[in-house]
Amino acid sequence: MMNTAMISNLFRNTLARCLRSQNVVNIAAASVVKRDLHTTNPNNELMEFFDLKKNWTETNIRVGRSWKLDELRIKSNSDLHKLWFVLLKERNMLYTMEHECNYKMKLFPNPERIDKVQESMNNIETVIRERNVAYYKLETGETGERPVEDVVNVFGLPEKYEKSEYYVPRFMNTKWVKTYLEHGLINSMAVKKFYRLNREKQKNIERKARNRDYSHVQQLLKRFPNMDMDALKAQYPDVDIEKAKRTKKARGHFMPQY
Repeated sequence: MMNTAMISNLFRNTLARCLRSQNVVNIAAASVVKRDLHTTNPNNELMEFFDLKKNWTETNIRVGRSWKLDELRIKSNSDLHKLWFVLLKERNMLYTMEHECNYKMKLFPNPERIDKVQESMNNIETVIRERNVAYYKLETGETGERPVEDVVNVFGLPEKYEKSEYYVPRFMNTKWVKTYLEHGLINSMAVKKFYRLNREKQKNIERKARNRDYSHVQQLLKRFPNMDMDALKAQYPDVDIEKAKRTKKARGHFMPQY
């Protein structure tokens, strides 16, 4: 009898412990599966890269405008961070839909949505850069951005150069000094010829633009002899209005009043 009672008690205690362990496992599993806060849809499938099914057959989807700088400046950093990822997902979805429409040879509805999303993301980057510059100026007195200086490249043209760190300083880098300065990549005949032809091309572009504006002003004077000359001069400041008035092309077939 003693042994029977001890065995039954041991069996009962073992069963109770197993049930308690099973309850603990179920509670832990439920706490892992249950989500009180979601940053995305619970359904994390590849269909998130596609638009809603109701928009697949639409040819015109009504959407809003992009986010403006003034609207983004009043938001906190956490809100901007969340909005950035929302726009990133939207951009990925639009790129996927555009690729799929091109593959199916169908019209992609409202392609300007990509431009609006990209403009909003650029505005967020602008606001973040403004805050970073303000913070670094307040703390260190500098902008905190990579310094930029005006240099002349190997083709003899001016360009903006963003400085970066190198393990060898410039004055110690004999290979760069001899190649870039002493032996004359800038002073070579090929670079000088290229620079001369490039300046000639730019001068021709400017000359054609001046001639085009001058001819346009003559046509305006011919069609509208009573137009406001101050407004015309303000719109075309590089054109000699008095000289254009005296040309035969600007007179027309009537006696001008000026």
